[in-house]
Amino acid sequence: MLSYLKKWNTLRNQILVVFLFVMVIVLSLVSMITLKQVSLLIRNNAENQIKQTAIEASGRIDSLFEQLNTATKFVMTNQEVQRLFERIHGGEKVTFPELQRLKSVVNNIQANSEGIYSVELYTEDLKQVFPLDSSMKMFQRLNVKWIYEADRAKGRLVWIGEDPRNPQFYLAIRRITLMERHFANGGYLLVRIYKPYFAITEVNTGQYVLVSDPEGKVIFSNNSSLTDVSSLNQRSATVINQTEYMVTKQSSNKGFTVFILTPVSALTKGVNSIRFGIIFAGIIGMLVYFLCSLLLSTIITRPIVQLTKTMRLANERLLTVDPKMVTVNEIRELNSTYNQLVRETNHLIKMVYQKEIVRSQSELKALQAQINPHFLYNTLESLRWSLEEKGEEELADVVVSMSELFRYTISRNVNDDWVTLKEEFRHIENYMDIIKFRFGDRIKWHLSLPEEWENVKIPKLLIQPLVENAVVHGSENRSAPCTIIVAVKPVSDRHLEIMVEDDGVGMDEERLEAVKQAMHTGEAKGKGMALYNVKKRLQLYYKKETSDGITIDSHKNKGTKVTIRIPVNGGEK
Repeated sequence: MLSYLKKWNTLRNQILVVFLFVMVIVLSLVSMITLKQVSLLIRNNAENQIKQTAIEASGRIDSLFEQLNTATKFVMTNQEVQRLFERIHGGEKVTFPELQRLKSVVNNIQANSEGIYSVELYTEDLKQVFPLDSSMKMFQRLNVKWIYEADRAKGRLVWIGEDPRNPQFYLAIRRITLMERHFANGGYLLVRIYKPYFAITEVNTGQYVLVSDPEGKVIFSNNSSLTDVSSLNQRSATVINQTEYMVTKQSSNKGFTVFILTPVSALTKGVNSIRFGIIFAGIIGMLVYFLCSLLLSTIITRPIVQLTKTMRLANERLLTVDPKMVTVNEIRELNSTYNQLVRETNHLIKMVYQKEIVRSQSELKALQAQINPHFLYNTLESLRWSLEEKGEEELADVVVSMSELFRYTISRNVNDDWVTLKEEFRHIENYMDIIKFRFGDRIKWHLSLPEEWENVKIPKLLIQPLVENAVVHGSENRSAPCTIIVAVKPVSDRHLEIMVEDDGVGMDEERLEAVKQAMHTGEAKGKGMALYNVKKRLQLYYKKETSDGITIDSHKNKGTKVTIRIPVNGGEK
């Protein structure tokens, strides 16, 4: 055995083995990297496709809800319905034949509206008008909170959820606004919807689809065991019946959420065939490389073999045969040098282990008093209704504005850092309503937002600090009324200009220069800090899309104007 190993322990075989060993390592690394990248690409493509499916499904849900909205709007705005409810609102009594005419109106619209099972009409004092065979009051039909929600929606369709009287249907409600009575409350429209209306069937085999309403309750699931989405909201993957599923979540514009659960194995489908192809290609490559390595190692070692034979003959004291060498290699000296190098290298490359330095980290924990937003909203809502019952309409309006202001400031959304100009202007209007209650006729304002720019995205609370500056500093030490103007206008195809202007006390050149300096450096306290914070936020959110971003102009006793310039398409999110 030893002699057999010695026979094969030649330089040619060593070179061949080394070449093959290196080739195996290289091919293995390349195969693993290639397989990983291809698997990742396949998975990403599958995930993108599923994400697109979820987006289309959520769009379909929105479309179905919009169809319900349109159908109920046709009922609400029908001339016969409007005329009847105007008479009821005015205190007139309506005859039975007049009520019977509602049946043909409602049935005609209902027959042309997919998904609607029935429509119920109630007066503003919650008495049922249609269908005619029932005298039930609305508060006996559903929770009174949905009536409040319909009032707050001001005519928009409000989703309720499962019908408490019949779980085979869903309910939605909207307030009937009387167009000829300055959009006064004329009553309520309650619609019953078939449960299969929101069914989603365009899914692949093995996928599970769930749809939850704005209340987080499941309104559709193609797996009867999946009826809870609370756990899916917090996870990107879940296990069902010992099978791992990837969770894809997509929220619609109407508040509905689509969940698509896809088996992880389906995402990597086709990887096995790719793996087999890579292995087969590797085997072919190894065979070709083996033949090439064998030829190369023979060419390299042939002169050494001839030199060895010559040296062996010399040791036997025979006449030395001058070999015919193709090349001349000083192999012995090379081997000696290499061996010496290996010994020295092995001596020098001994590993030196160092203990890890334990890093001491000090954590500063601050206890923060947290206000439960729902508690705050509910409290303000209760206060509002209490004030309205006492006839304090002005105070009730202030409470409403304060509730909306807190909701806008405290609430957290999916993309909470960005809001539309329409939402920011609504927040400013609530703020000014509260300021008016405080300052009275000393503060006037005018908000100008063209309709085409209402949906432009801006960082949240970007404009309100400037408006607050105008209120605080523009009207200080001034008894005359101060008018504040907030306007949006385009300056180019890609940029908008937001202007906050007041006709208050203004600033002289010295103070204006100090405020500008503080706005750029942020060093001064109390002067220019709001402007400095707005400028830093502009730089943070819009990066290079705004050069300076904010400018200020002021004249003593003439007022101050602050201008922000932003791109129409938003910044880096």
